[in-house]
Amino acid sequence: HWASDYGGPMFLMPGLIIAANVMEKSEEIIGEARGREMLRYLENHLNEDGGVGLHIEGHSTMFGTVLTYVAMRLLGKAADSPECAKTRKWIIDRGGATQVPSWGKFWLAVLGVYEWHGLNPIPPECWLLPYWLPMHPGRFWCHCRMVYLPMSYLYGIRATGKPTALTAALKSELYAEASYDSINWNTARNACAKEDLYYPHPWIQDVVWSTLMKVEPFLMNSRVRKAACEDAMRQIHYEDENTRYVDIGPVSKVFNMLSCWFEDPDSEAVKKHIPRIADYLWVAEDGMKMQGYNGSQLWDCAFSVQAIVATGLADEYGECLRRAHDYIEKSQVRDDCPDVEKWYRHISKGAWPFSTRDHGWPISDCSSEGLKAALTLASMDEKLVGEAIPVDRLADCVNVILSYQNRGSGGWATYENTRSTKWVELLNPAETFGDIMIDYPYVECSSASLQALCKFSERYPDIRAKDIAHAKKTGRKFLKSIQRADGSWYGSWAVCFTYGTWFGVLGLIATGSTYETCPSLRKAVEFLLSKQQENGGWSESYLSCEKKAYHELRDKDGKPKPHLVNTGWAMLALIASGQQNRDATPLHRAARCMLSQQYENGDFPQQSIMGVFNANCMISYSCYRSIFTLWALGEYCNKVL
Repeated sequence: HWASDYGGPMFLMPGLIIAANVMEKSEEIIGEARGREMLRYLENHLNEDGGVGLHIEGHSTMFGTVLTYVAMRLLGKAADSPECAKTRKWIIDRGGATQVPSWGKFWLAVLGVYEWHGLNPIPPECWLLPYWLPMHPGRFWCHCRMVYLPMSYLYGIRATGKPTALTAALKSELYAEASYDSINWNTARNACAKEDLYYPHPWIQDVVWSTLMKVEPFLMNSRVRKAACEDAMRQIHYEDENTRYVDIGPVSKVFNMLSCWFEDPDSEAVKKHIPRIADYLWVAEDGMKMQGYNGSQLWDCAFSVQAIVATGLADEYGECLRRAHDYIEKSQVRDDCPDVEKWYRHISKGAWPFSTRDHGWPISDCSSEGLKAALTLASMDEKLVGEAIPVDRLADCVNVILSYQNRGSGGWATYENTRSTKWVELLNPAETFGDIMIDYPYVECSSASLQALCKFSERYPDIRAKDIAHAKKTGRKFLKSIQRADGSWYGSWAVCFTYGTWFGVLGLIATGSTYETCPSLRKAVEFLLSKQQENGGWSESYLSCEKKAYHELRDKDGKPKPHLVNTGWAMLALIASGQQNRDATPLHRAARCMLSQQYENGDFPQQSIMGVFNANCMISYSCYRSIFTLWALGEYCNKVL
């Protein structure tokens, strides 16, 4: 596979540093060398105003700034150092750490520098509710529930680190009030800095939290609380064991490890957790960071295979493709997790994850791109690329992809089916992130699934033919239903409308659309052509994701600035639609723009951030600059010239 930097969010590594401190294992988990590089990373991403963004390119936020300040202090930075002094001033000037969003409040409470009654409740008793309720946590989007699961356990036991001289100092450094003891924690519960407020709490949440605050004293230390915490820990252990202690993501990884430590500091679970922290760490020119996943290995590998084959040069890179084929084969999930319904999991046998088989959480689009790559390699000479994955294993993947399709909408969500209704989003407690409560259907997941199913049925027309035909019909209808009036699709997992529209176009074409017969496809092409810049390229700012409206990327002088990755997506969509048969000029201009940016060694520049999750947090896909330029230029050479 191709290794790459999957960093970007600034709130991940501080959580690990806090956890290591609370567990009194900073030397084992962080150590001198890691600590030095982590500190360098944090300092490199301080904004000019002294604050820190939610992600590396974002405006300063209380969340990013408070956690970075705490992390720097825990790593040994003095409070009066220029970096800490400037960061602290940013915090105090905006009301102090009481203004940090709920996730920040939680981390401070675990460290012992914020009071638990200054948080809105996270009762583990929610897991004891009947599953038929729409707001049962088992119905939440898996990333949401797997973060709030250990949070509910830690909240339920009021997990707090031992007080130290440093935590005492932080109590006096972080707050704007006259003293720590004078803070009004009830007021602080719902306080949130304006810089962080992406999803304001609706009034119904205020009612819910106020009610739960009144109930909480009766639950604390009760038999019900004990049973709820025991149930939460059983689920945490299940997740740990089924992911080989990698866990679904970096936040839940650290929270799970902390939960195991508070349950039993000397447990085997803690001993197994610590070595797998390394899976999330990445060292780059800016220092050591904690990635947003344990990597994007399978995802990048599947795209890379398709890109290399698209160039027509596969015969020259047989060994490269053979090794990629080997990784794809080895990373396929071979079995379902045990008792999937009991533990709120979806079937997974035959599917592909985003990263590694150890991680093991398959996703609809990752399974689909993995299947597409496997089918592409299966059509090639085994002497060149290695033995094809057996058809029964590919059929297992098809079974999972078909199971992912939602009966109501016809679309595909990410890890599971959509299990509840959209109104549950009213209970989203995270002020910083949007659309986290349920697993929504997306254009990317739906299009990738449709493409994979169609590609499979072309090679194996007699396997699940009726089911695939039905999926194509309903999936195509879903794609059309979410297309915007201007012809675009909103991309939820990368920046942004060029990405979503690339998927939308390929999904329509896979299910039978042509430019001549499909008005939806023509509108999509018109949209892309309308956004081409004079320089021949396309570009979007991450603001497109936040604002959900097209925002062109511009340089410091306000001029449009082309982005290789956006240009690649637009080119791939236009070529697939047959633009070269109508007017190849936009494609010639785009290719010239792309080639003008290539370095002498063949590489391309790493430009602004291109990944996103939950509408508001950006993440790096460092391989994209190579994958999509190569893919687009390959298609251009073979289908346009």
